[in-house]
Amino acid sequence: MSRQSSNPHYPVAREGWGYTIGLLTLGLISTLLGGTSWAIFCFLLALCVAAFFRDPERLPPTEPGAVASPADGKVIAIEETESGGTMVGIFLAVYDVHINRSPVAGTIQETEHKPGQFLAAFNKNAAKANEQNAIDILTNSGENFRVVQIAGLIARRIICWYGKGDTIALGERIGLIQFGSRTDLHLPPGYTVEVSLGERVCGGETVIARAS
Repeated sequence: MSRQSSNPHYPVAREGWGYTIGLLTLGLISTLLGGTSWAIFCFLLALCVAAFFRDPERLPPTEPGAVASPADGKVIAIEETESGGTMVGIFLAVYDVHINRSPVAGTIQETEHKPGQFLAAFNKNAAKANEQNAIDILTNSGENFRVVQIAGLIARRIICWYGKGDTIALGERIGLIQFGSRTDLHLPPGYTVEVSLGERVCGGETVIARAS
């Protein structure tokens, strides 16, 4: 069952509320104690944290065979996979939206968490060596799309809101990675990549590939 209809949407992801409220509280306490500089610092930091956890609405593509980007950020890798498909790697800087979205509509077949290192997300070895969470999505046509949430140098917590058996819509929110990260999309054979290296993409909206 899809959770999108049952979860209310807020402009800031719930995972960011604790950080933001805590910093605002510290800022208020500093103000009451006369620590103006500390108060300003806490309020500005709270604003930055809220911006990091921002969760805007997105309009997914509607054309048949279109695959949406699973994340906001910069395309840093386009590689052929052993299965005959293509992997597209996206680097998320700290100023990017960090909500991950489903590239297609389908059913979650499996989620697999793998502990590992915390190399910088743009490091070519990060995709294999870093801590990560893989989400396999099976479409109605029987094709498997794998979204891999990869921790980075600063990112230390990977969050996935779905589990095996859940259905998911194209562009639906599936999780996030806190404080800088990378998201890889493994496409099955038969899809043409529509983005190029260095291009910036928008999660849930940019058409990253199309059925050939």
